[in-house]
Amino acid sequence: MSQTLLSDSSITPPPSAAPTAASRSALQRSRMRRSRLIGALFLAGFLIYGSGASMAASLVGHPGFLAGIASAQSVLTLGVFLILLNTAVDLAKAVLFFPVLEKHSKQTALVYFATMIVEVVFLNIGALALLMIIPLVQHAAEPGTTTLASLLVQLNGMAYQIGEMTLGVGATLLCLLLFRTRLVPRWLAVSGLIGYPCLVLGTIAEVFGVHIGLYLTMPGFFFELALPAWLLIKGFQKEAYQGPASILATA
Repeated sequence: MSQTLLSDSSITPPPSAAPTAASRSALQRSRMRRSRLIGALFLAGFLIYGSGASMAASLVGHPGFLAGIASAQSVLTLGVFLILLNTAVDLAKAVLFFPVLEKHSKQTALVYFATMIVEVVFLNIGALALLMIIPLVQHAAEPGTTTLASLLVQLNGMAYQIGEMTLGVGATLLCLLLFRTRLVPRWLAVSGLIGYPCLVLGTIAEVFGVHIGLYLTMPGFFFELALPAWLLIKGFQKEAYQGPASILATA
């Protein structure tokens, strides 16, 4: 009988080895999938909004622009469409980032999510202001039309500055959390901690008529390009991605 018991126990597989390996493999795939999606969305937003804003600026960024829009309405419409399309990209990025950040600080996750929503609202206000210029082309010769078109361009500029200011505040808090948790290398988080406060200062300066915003935006470009590149190649740091408990377990 003892021989039978030994025989039965010898064919029983270890209860935890296979599930542990499978769960680790699934977590690894989840981490890299989410990391690459967020990285791809960062790059997509950079390209989509940048292209749309450049198209619009090429048409409305000079005096007497209203006369030239008559032959380039499709270009302005496409530019506005790309700016509006960026809304879906930014919101998707915020949604994917939220559970990663929430493991470490729900307050920071909520603040970053809220600032992304405020940013896209203001960017959309600006985009719609540009879109309203197109009907004015038919009334270009009427008194006040040029002034109204200029006011719409200024509204777009002001909405952009307020939206980017809000983003800069939320992204600074994001980078503080990234630095503290080491979800990404600290040198990368530090670049964001330099770039986004500069962005905020630049937008405030632009609101008050001091045109240095473009120069103060430059430091943030490094983070905006380096972060997605890191996420696409390396992903979030493994232990930090799993949460504080995992970090303590490996400390």
